[in-house]
Amino acid sequence: MKLSEIADVLGARLVGDGALEIHRVVHPADAQSSEDLVLAMDKSLLGALLASSARAAVVSSRMEIPDGRLDGCLVVERPRWAMGALLRLFDRPVHVDFGVHPTAVISPEARLGADVAIGPFVVIGPGVVIGDRTRIMSHVSIGADARVGSDGLIHPGVRIGDRVEIGDRVILHHNVSLGADGFSFVTPEPGSVETAKSSGRVGAVNTAIYRINSIGTVIIGHDVEIGANSAVDRGTVSVTRIGNNTKIDNLVQIGHNVVIGDNCMLCGQVGIAGSAVVGNRVVLAGRVAVADHVHIGDDAVVAAMSGVGSAVAPKTVVAGTPAVERGRFFEQIMRLNRLKSLFADVEALKNKVKAIESK
Repeated sequence: MKLSEIADVLGARLVGDGALEIHRVVHPADAQSSEDLVLAMDKSLLGALLASSARAAVVSSRMEIPDGRLDGCLVVERPRWAMGALLRLFDRPVHVDFGVHPTAVISPEARLGADVAIGPFVVIGPGVVIGDRTRIMSHVSIGADARVGSDGLIHPGVRIGDRVEIGDRVILHHNVSLGADGFSFVTPEPGSVETAKSSGRVGAVNTAIYRINSIGTVIIGHDVEIGANSAVDRGTVSVTRIGNNTKIDNLVQIGHNVVIGDNCMLCGQVGIAGSAVVGNRVVLAGRVAVADHVHIGDDAVVAAMSGVGSAVAPKTVVAGTPAVERGRFFEQIMRLNRLKSLFADVEALKNKVKAIESK
């Protein structure tokens, strides 16, 4: 592909020779030939770029490249956006053989769309519907009456429970679990948790614990991506729902009856307890914990390692445990940092008072 053609796709400003042929995209340290296009959109990579053998590069508009150093250059305004478009252009998709592998076990009552790929040792239950062009890799199991949309990609080891519904163009990474039972249990009489919540102390013990069956399901919208080893539990009676175009990282736990809106981003190790509601376009950074029945408003951002125990208003940035508005959180941190000097001042005042009293 010519450098000028790449510039058109990225909407980048071309400087130099647009006729350069590009065969691959690389880090500055990995450049080996004139056919390599170097990603050097961060100022920290400028030194590596100048030390490399690269003749073509993608750089940020905020960088200055010495004249004559490169034969061709693509200048972009938003580096990460440009990188996304560039890596789609040079994508290296996973290997999938289309058709049905002879080791797959597929119920005669299942319906497969056109041009699907079913890998080795896949198990597909009765009543399942698979959309056109969906690729299902090895060792995937899909429970009875589940629905999987068109143009999806399901990586090895994914488990999809009975009656789960998945939209179009969904990507499920390795070992995702959709539709396991929720963590729902009850004691015959009010137990330790209930008394602790109501009175602040443990006023009873759990002599027995009984499960509450989960008869609901999980519904995943269109264009959702769920990272490796993440789990979405089915609803107790109703639905656990993930909205369109929401992106979920690895090792995320989403409890029963949770509702998550469209265009959200949930980073690694986020945990959301049962019946919480997360609005549209919400960002939960790494290791955020959300308590049960909490509501997080549209466009809110929750900082990493925060514990959300009460409602978060729309378009609010919160941090800390318990999570509070960002300005208040930093105020708390500053006050904590002043405690040492405050204690010293108090000790000095006490000594002065003692000296006055002794006189």
